[in-house]
Amino acid sequence: MKTKKTRYKKAVVPSPFEGLRSYADMLVMAALAEDIGQGDVTTAAIVTPGDTGEAVIIAKQDLALAGLFIVELVYKRLDRRIKVKPLRGDGETVKKGAALARVSGPLAPILTGERVALNFLQRLSGVATHTAKFVEAIKGSRAAILDTRKTTPCFRLLERYAVKMGGGANHRFGLHDAVLIKDNHIKAAGGVGEAMRRVCSVVHDEGLVEIEASTLKEVAAAVAAGADIILLDNMSPAQIKNALKIINGAAITEVSGGVTLDNVGKFAKTGADFISVGSLTHSAPSVDISMEVRKVCRGKRRG
Repeated sequence: MKTKKTRYKKAVVPSPFEGLRSYADMLVMAALAEDIGQGDVTTAAIVTPGDTGEAVIIAKQDLALAGLFIVELVYKRLDRRIKVKPLRGDGETVKKGAALARVSGPLAPILTGERVALNFLQRLSGVATHTAKFVEAIKGSRAAILDTRKTTPCFRLLERYAVKMGGGANHRFGLHDAVLIKDNHIKAAGGVGEAMRRVCSVVHDEGLVEIEASTLKEVAAAVAAGADIILLDNMSPAQIKNALKIINGAAITEVSGGVTLDNVGKFAKTGADFISVGSLTHSAPSVDISMEVRKVCRGKRRG
């Protein structure tokens, strides 16, 4: 069982996020183009090119921090003279009122980049904060919290990173890196056994095979077919306990469907190995973070 669980964790975390910064930078460019368009007309009218300043990014609520590095990416794209000094680190839990970073340099681009920088930071810290609440709710159990593929299109890598910063674990990143036989696959194949047979004839020993089961009959069929991981879908805690008796250690178990902060503790107490929660990414509320200009040094005024 230990060997299986170790292999599973490797399978569901296929990327150590080596390309995270470059991917985030690509999204930053798109976000800046969307927001600025032909130019920041308000800032251009108010700020003289020689003006410099300093601003502080502040947590307006308790939160788990994720995505602070993107603030630097935003400002490097706007003006390389701007300096971003992180005062906290991704993965940290911070209290309301905490200063997260200091931004200094030419004032105009500081103001222009404010919303894009905060949008990324608020969204990713929201995912991390939401995840941290689930992780805390099952503290002391054997279960781990997993995310799902229910992510914002093109933001998956960033949102998955935020889940990690909140203390959660990553499931498969896409359709390409792990086998997960879902209910519609089972219907397409004509049953659990046939779906397993078809998949195993192709993947062989290339990776673990996970299959969804929504009834105890399907659980028994999955065990008989040699599934490595069985996803217990939309079952009550009582049904899950019965399913675990059938599985009896023959496969790793994952619980999914209907999991909330109010009931995740009950699911954790069943003894399942993993609990996947779609809301970590599809319903996490953005947190409240602001930027405040604290210092302005006037350049030469227009004549």
